[in-house]
Amino acid sequence: MSTLSLPVRLAFGIGQLAEAVKNQGFNVFLLFFYNQVLGVSASLTGLALAMALVVDAISDPLVGSYSDKLRTRYGRRHPLMALAAVPMALCFYLLFNPPEGLTDIAYFCWLLLFAVAVRLSLTFYHIPHLALGAELAEGYQERSALYAASTFFGFLGGALFVPLSYRLFFPTTETFNPGLLNADAYAAWSLFSAIIIVSAIWICAAGTLSQLPRLLAKSYAPAPSVSPKQVIREFSAAFSNRSFKAIFFGLMLSTFILAVESIFNPFMGFHFWGMTTEQLSIIPLVQLGGLFASLVVLEPLTRRFEKKWLLVGSAVLVIININTPIVLALVDVSWLPERGSNALLAVLVVSGFLTAFLGPMIFATVNSMFADITDEHELETGHRREGVIFAVRGFAVKVNSSLGIVLGGFLLDFIQFPRGAKMGEVESDIVWQLGLIAGPATSVFSTIGVLCYLFYRIDRKRHAAITAALGERQAAMSGSGEGSSPSESAMR
Repeated sequence: MSTLSLPVRLAFGIGQLAEAVKNQGFNVFLLFFYNQVLGVSASLTGLALAMALVVDAISDPLVGSYSDKLRTRYGRRHPLMALAAVPMALCFYLLFNPPEGLTDIAYFCWLLLFAVAVRLSLTFYHIPHLALGAELAEGYQERSALYAASTFFGFLGGALFVPLSYRLFFPTTETFNPGLLNADAYAAWSLFSAIIIVSAIWICAAGTLSQLPRLLAKSYAPAPSVSPKQVIREFSAAFSNRSFKAIFFGLMLSTFILAVESIFNPFMGFHFWGMTTEQLSIIPLVQLGGLFASLVVLEPLTRRFEKKWLLVGSAVLVIININTPIVLALVDVSWLPERGSNALLAVLVVSGFLTAFLGPMIFATVNSMFADITDEHELETGHRREGVIFAVRGFAVKVNSSLGIVLGGFLLDFIQFPRGAKMGEVESDIVWQLGLIAGPATSVFSTIGVLCYLFYRIDRKRHAAITAALGERQAAMSGSGEGSSPSESAMR
């Protein structure tokens, strides 16, 4: 069993910064830019983003299957990861720099084209990146540590990227309040983002190349040609695993709600809470403390508790934490600080800290659980499908995110949220509806998602038995030569 060096773990983790920048760009800035700055309807903007997600979701299993079957001197994952960097960065830049004076339909087409291009480029990087983690770390505990590092950098990137963006590119002024209304600032900001994307991907690819000899030495099943029919079969095969279904459907519900909330986040910050970009930039910076605290306790907690219970407990606490201040504001309790005040900012800072502390536990645990599922799936079917397993994970996230984005955009138009609105200009009943949707209304689905996680069955004891059985099978295959298939070896 291999023990990964610190530089390899760091390089793998840094790779998550690329997705973090893209996620924050899409979740915080993109709909706001097209709706509030360019004046495109929220429904039309949400539809374009959702269509891009659907294309992305369909491509995930194809790319995952292709990466599983790819054979090069640089392995199965690294070539795809390295080649995706420049297209992703370039398309991200163009996404926020459309020609001036276009019609709503023309803006819609531009948004759709480059949102699809960004997401496809990310797929060719991120699906192999996730699958690479399952190959690099083979042990139950080592996987938790590796995906914890990746999750940490993802959250770290998000926590730093947004406040840096607010303060460097979108300060609050008399003309632009909130600062995100400044159309001219998006060119420099998107170039800054593109540089981070390229750098993170190439650092990850280069920093994990030292593991290639070990990865290339592994025995894999013969690589059949990739076809949509084959991908569908592999996609369906993943659902034969009970633990996979539990995590899959839990993620389906959770990510649906996260997508709706992501659409509402900037509107909540500026209009529901009454905060400036400078005030909001403090929250992610404080969240860094929560991230570091999570990093310190995550590995001991994974040693102390089974992954399922760590996931369920963290998810429940996140739901409670997010909803408490929103509900208090909705019912207008007298002791809650007033909108826009530093006292209210302190409440949001504490809530943000707790979210940053719990969030990495959720995502690191989920990714580690999917990696464990690949082992159980291999034992059950005789085929190693890290790429497909993680691609189906991506499919769940993206399909439901697309539905959530469409719904979020529709709801913004439904409550008649005005375009180009400055702080203090939105009617109070619209602001109240905004909070109701972003808080208690959506948390019903999050709670149901948590219940799905309870059906996950791979614990530490079972994974040890799975690993032992796979080791015996590998030894049998090595002793029998190239003539035996995995399924044949499994029958022995």
